[in-house]
Amino acid sequence: MKEITIDVKGKVLGRAAVEIASALIGKSQADYAPNIIPDVTVKVVNAKDIKIDPKKSIANKYYTHSGYLGSLKERSLGEMLERDREKLIKIVVSGMLPKNKLRSQRLKRLKVS
Repeated sequence: MKEITIDVKGKVLGRAAVEIASALIGKSQADYAPNIIPDVTVKVVNAKDIKIDPKKSIANKYYTHSGYLGSLKERSLGEMLERDREKLIKIVVSGMLPKNKLRSQRLKRLKVS
């Protein structure tokens, strides 16, 4: 199994997520096929030093819903950064992966530290 290490220190969140997503899909490999998950794990380092625009930390909202009435929770990007950066990076990368059956399997190969 090949391990790709991506250092996100000083990088903007969205641009780093594009780089991580393309590595998870395997676009940089010579034997790329859209229906095959490459034998690659992506390790993200220095997640605490990722760069975010101050305006976006207030404006961007993330929602969760448990399915029960009145249980919609809203958190801003700034709150997500304070609480759990690893989860935030996984959510952003998940949005950049293709919406198909392979998405969850690809996300399991993402390690954030």
